[in-house]
Amino acid sequence: MTLTDLIGSFAAVLTTASFLPQAIHTFRTKDVSGISLGMYGAFTLGVAMWLLYGVLLEAWPVVIANLVTLVLASAILVMKLKYH
Repeated sequence: MTLTDLIGSFAAVLTTASFLPQAIHTFRTKDVSGISLGMYGAFTLGVAMWLLYGVLLEAWPVVIANLVTLVLASAILVMKLKYH
């Protein structure tokens, strides 16, 4: 693994892990009142675009991190639509 891959992997772990507390809180409480539908819609679309970008470049740290984040963000977005 190259230094570039290590840096990318570390960045991916940090950014994905930073998203987990919000996701866990939302899953447990089902409280989506503080979540902006527009922001989460744009965020989820942006993560999907980063995932596509990573796939096209075959940048696996980018792919893995954004795949995990996309699943979590999509779940929160669905909960926002369902429980709002």
